[in-house]
Amino acid sequence: MPKNKSSLKKKSLTKNKVLALKIREVDSLRKELELEREKAKDYLNRLMYLQADFENYRKRVNKDLDETIRYGSQRLIVKLLPVVDELEYAIKVGKNSNGDKSFLEGIEMILNKIYEILGKEGLSKIDSIGKLFDPNRHEAAEKVVTEEYEEGIIVEEIMKGFMYKDRIIRHSLVKVAINNAKKI
Repeated sequence: MPKNKSSLKKKSLTKNKVLALKIREVDSLRKELELEREKAKDYLNRLMYLQADFENYRKRVNKDLDETIRYGSQRLIVKLLPVVDELEYAIKVGKNSNGDKSFLEGIEMILNKIYEILGKEGLSKIDSIGKLFDPNRHEAAEKVVTEEYEEGIIVEEIMKGFMYKDRIIRHSLVKVAINNAKKI
Protein backbone atom coordinates (compact mmCIF):
# COMPACT_ATOMS: atom_id res chain seq x y z
CA MET A 1 0.00 0.00 0.00
CA PRO A 2 2.65 2.45 0.73
CA LYS A 3 3.71 2.18 -2.84
CA ASN A 4 0.26 3.14 -4.00
CA LYS A 5 0.15 6.19 -1.74
CA SER A 6 3.37 7.51 -3.12
CA SER A 7 2.30 6.79 -6.65
CA LEU A 8 -1.06 8.48 -5.96
CA LYS A 9 0.81 11.45 -4.55
CA LYS A 10 3.00 11.56 -7.61
CA LYS A 11 -0.03 11.31 -9.86
CA SER A 12 -1.76 14.00 -7.86
CA LEU A 13 1.30 16.28 -8.10
CA THR A 14 1.58 15.59 -11.79
CA LYS A 15 -2.10 16.36 -12.30
CA ASN A 16 -1.70 19.59 -10.29
CA LYS A 17 1.33 20.55 -12.36
CA VAL A 18 -0.54 19.76 -15.55
CA LEU A 19 -3.55 21.69 -14.29
CA ALA A 20 -1.33 24.65 -13.31
CA LEU A 21 0.34 24.56 -16.72
CA LYS A 22 -3.03 24.48 -18.43
CA ILE A 23 -4.27 27.40 -16.30
CA ARG A 24 -1.14 29.40 -17.24
CA GLU A 25 -1.66 28.47 -20.88
CA VAL A 26 -5.32 29.54 -20.70
CA ASP A 27 -4.30 32.82 -19.04
CA SER A 28 -1.65 33.33 -21.70
CA LEU A 29 -4.19 32.62 -24.42
CA ARG A 30 -6.68 35.03 -22.81
CA LYS A 31 -4.01 37.76 -22.79
CA GLU A 32 -3.19 37.04 -26.44
CA LEU A 33 -6.92 37.08 -27.25
CA GLU A 34 -7.31 40.43 -25.49
CA LEU A 35 -4.33 41.83 -27.43
CA GLU A 36 -5.85 40.58 -30.67
CA ARG A 37 -9.20 42.14 -29.73
CA GLU A 38 -7.44 45.46 -29.09
CA LYS A 39 -5.71 45.17 -32.47
CA ALA A 40 -9.06 44.38 -34.11
CA LYS A 41 -10.63 47.45 -32.45
CA ASP A 42 -7.70 49.56 -33.63
CA TYR A 43 -8.02 48.21 -37.19
CA LEU A 44 -11.77 48.83 -37.12
CA ASN A 45 -11.25 52.42 -35.94
CA ARG A 46 -8.62 52.98 -38.62
CA LEU A 47 -10.94 51.52 -41.22
CA MET A 48 -13.80 53.76 -40.10
CA TYR A 49 -11.54 56.86 -40.25
CA LEU A 50 -10.29 55.77 -43.66
CA GLN A 51 -13.86 55.32 -44.87
CA ALA A 52 -14.81 58.76 -43.54
CA ASP A 53 -11.73 60.33 -45.17
CA PHE A 54 -12.54 58.61 -48.44
CA GLU A 55 -16.17 59.78 -48.27
CA ASN A 56 -15.02 63.36 -47.61
CA TYR A 57 -12.54 63.09 -50.48
CA ARG A 58 -15.24 61.74 -52.80
CA LYS A 59 -17.59 64.60 -51.84
CA ARG A 60 -14.82 67.17 -52.36
CA VAL A 61 -13.92 65.72 -55.78
CA ASN A 62 -17.59 65.70 -56.81
CA LYS A 63 -17.98 69.30 -55.63
CA ASP A 64 -14.85 70.34 -57.54
CA LEU A 65 -16.07 68.51 -60.63
CA ASP A 66 -19.52 70.13 -60.39
CA GLU A 67 -17.87 73.53 -60.00
CA THR A 68 -15.57 72.88 -62.96
CA ILE A 69 -18.54 71.91 -65.09
CA ARG A 70 -20.61 74.88 -63.85
CA TYR A 71 -17.85 77.47 -64.27
CA GLY A 72 -15.83 75.82 -67.02
CA SER A 73 -16.34 78.63 -69.52
CA GLN A 74 -15.32 81.38 -67.11
CA ARG A 75 -11.67 81.54 -68.19
CA LEU A 76 -12.59 81.90 -71.86
CA ILE A 77 -15.24 84.51 -71.10
CA VAL A 78 -12.79 86.56 -69.02
CA LYS A 79 -10.33 86.45 -71.95
CA LEU A 80 -13.07 87.66 -74.30
CA LEU A 81 -14.03 90.69 -72.19
CA PRO A 82 -11.20 92.90 -73.57
CA VAL A 83 -12.49 92.15 -77.08
CA VAL A 84 -15.96 93.23 -75.96
CA ASP A 85 -14.42 96.40 -74.49
CA GLU A 86 -12.63 97.17 -77.75
CA LEU A 87 -15.83 96.71 -79.75
CA GLU A 88 -17.69 98.98 -77.32
CA TYR A 89 -14.92 101.58 -77.71
CA ALA A 90 -15.00 101.28 -81.51
CA ILE A 91 -18.76 101.90 -81.48
CA LYS A 92 -18.35 104.91 -79.17
CA VAL A 93 -15.65 106.42 -81.39
CA GLY A 94 -17.62 105.58 -84.53
CA LYS A 95 -20.69 107.43 -83.26
CA ASN A 96 -18.59 110.54 -82.61
CA SER A 97 -17.02 110.52 -86.06
CA ASN A 98 -18.31 110.97 -89.58
CA GLY A 99 -17.35 107.42 -90.52
CA ASP A 100 -19.30 104.85 -92.48
CA LYS A 101 -22.57 104.23 -90.61
CA SER A 102 -23.07 100.78 -92.15
CA PHE A 103 -19.64 99.73 -90.84
CA LEU A 104 -20.65 100.99 -87.39
CA GLU A 105 -23.91 99.05 -87.61
CA GLY A 106 -21.92 95.91 -88.51
CA ILE A 107 -19.74 96.31 -85.42
CA GLU A 108 -22.86 96.82 -83.29
CA MET A 109 -24.36 93.64 -84.75
CA ILE A 110 -21.18 91.70 -83.93
CA LEU A 111 -21.14 93.07 -80.39
CA ASN A 112 -24.81 92.22 -79.88
CA LYS A 113 -24.20 88.68 -81.16
CA ILE A 114 -21.26 88.27 -78.76
CA TYR A 115 -23.43 89.51 -75.88
CA GLU A 116 -26.17 87.07 -76.91
CA ILE A 117 -23.76 84.10 -77.00
CA LEU A 118 -22.07 85.06 -73.74
CA GLY A 119 -25.47 85.63 -72.15
CA LYS A 120 -26.50 82.08 -73.02
CA GLU A 121 -23.33 80.90 -71.26
CA GLY A 122 -24.31 82.81 -68.11
CA LEU A 123 -22.66 86.22 -68.52
CA SER A 124 -24.61 89.29 -67.47
CA LYS A 125 -23.77 92.99 -67.19
CA ILE A 126 -23.71 94.68 -63.82
CA ASP A 127 -26.06 97.67 -63.89
CA SER A 128 -24.25 100.66 -62.45
CA ILE A 129 -25.34 104.09 -63.66
CA GLY A 130 -27.84 105.67 -61.28
CA LYS A 131 -27.33 102.91 -58.69
CA LEU A 132 -25.87 103.27 -55.21
CA PHE A 133 -22.16 102.44 -55.10
CA ASP A 134 -21.59 98.90 -53.86
CA PRO A 135 -17.94 97.97 -53.22
CA ASN A 136 -18.83 94.33 -53.83
CA ARG A 137 -19.86 95.13 -57.42
CA HIS A 138 -18.15 98.41 -58.25
CA GLU A 139 -14.71 99.90 -58.15
CA ALA A 140 -14.57 103.66 -57.71
CA ALA A 141 -12.13 105.31 -60.09
CA GLU A 142 -13.12 108.87 -59.40
CA LYS A 143 -15.35 111.00 -57.19
CA VAL A 144 -17.44 113.61 -58.99
CA VAL A 145 -18.70 116.70 -57.19
CA THR A 146 -22.30 117.22 -58.23
CA GLU A 147 -25.64 118.31 -56.87
CA GLU A 148 -27.51 116.53 -59.65
CA TYR A 149 -27.14 113.14 -57.90
CA GLU A 150 -27.28 112.06 -54.29
CA GLU A 151 -24.03 111.16 -52.61
CA GLY A 152 -22.82 107.63 -53.37
CA ILE A 153 -24.76 107.34 -56.64
CA ILE A 154 -22.81 106.19 -59.70
CA VAL A 155 -22.83 108.94 -62.33
CA GLU A 156 -20.68 107.34 -65.01
CA GLU A 157 -19.41 103.92 -65.91
CA ILE A 158 -15.85 103.88 -67.22
CA MET A 159 -15.72 100.13 -67.80
CA LYS A 160 -18.60 97.66 -67.62
CA GLY A 161 -18.65 95.04 -64.89
CA PHE A 162 -19.82 91.50 -65.47
CA MET A 163 -21.16 88.54 -63.57
CA TYR A 164 -20.73 84.97 -64.70
CA LYS A 165 -23.64 82.99 -63.31
CA ASP A 166 -23.52 83.93 -59.61
CA ARG A 167 -19.92 85.21 -59.53
CA ILE A 168 -18.57 88.66 -60.22
CA ILE A 169 -15.79 88.24 -62.75
CA ARG A 170 -15.12 91.93 -63.24
CA HIS A 171 -16.18 94.88 -61.11
CA SER A 172 -17.63 97.94 -62.82
CA LEU A 173 -15.14 100.81 -62.90
CA VAL A 174 -17.22 103.87 -62.04
CA LYS A 175 -17.36 107.53 -61.09
CA VAL A 176 -19.27 108.22 -57.88
CA ALA A 177 -21.15 111.38 -56.91
CA ILE A 178 -20.24 113.32 -53.79
CA ASN A 179 -21.98 116.38 -52.39
CA ASN A 180 -20.63 119.85 -53.05
CA ALA A 181 -20.00 120.31 -49.33
CA LYS A 182 -17.57 117.39 -49.27
CA LYS A 183 -15.17 118.53 -51.98
CA ILE A 184 -11.99 116.54 -52.38
